[in-house]
Amino acid sequence: MNLVIFGAPGCGKGTQSERLIDRFGFYHISTGELLRDHIARKTELGIIAEKYISQGHLIPDELMLSIIDVLLDSPEVKDRSIIFDGFPRTVNQAEELEKLLVKRGNKVDAVIGLEVPDEELVERLIKRGQDSGRADDNIDTIKERLDVYHNQTQPLKKFYQERGSYRTINGSQSIDKIAEDIAQLVATI
Repeated sequence: MNLVIFGAPGCGKGTQSERLIDRFGFYHISTGELLRDHIARKTELGIIAEKYISQGHLIPDELMLSIIDVLLDSPEVKDRSIIFDGFPRTVNQAEELEKLLVKRGNKVDAVIGLEVPDEELVERLIKRGQDSGRADDNIDTIKERLDVYHNQTQPLKKFYQERGSYRTINGSQSIDKIAEDIAQLVATI
């Protein structure tokens, strides 16, 4: 089974992915974590990615897709159920992900949309920045990231709704209630 955890920055994608991993044993592909790791190690990819991320922008599709393509063939991922967290972020990425999965005999089984109002997202991200020290959790970058989300990523909702795979979850509930709602949804797929 392949799931996409979908939603704006700060909606709880990472937290809920961890819950799904613990409960169902999914392999977690977090593009944010992959990119932060490359940035910390100052790899060639990390240097390129940091230029985009520090400004609140998405990295180019072809770069992200090449990372995902290689990862899908790695021994730790191959033939496992996957949670895609933070990917795809554009309709083009979603179309290309479909191609990558089809060539491996797979598909996206469901897209779990964590829906949270922008005001709540800003509060969460400011708090996360204070707690974690993440440089990209400042008010200017948060506003830019939300603008990018609404303009470039939000159209994915319609893309997946048209395919019948989009499922809405109220992301403003308690972490435990959201996790239970998602687990019930996964059990029906």
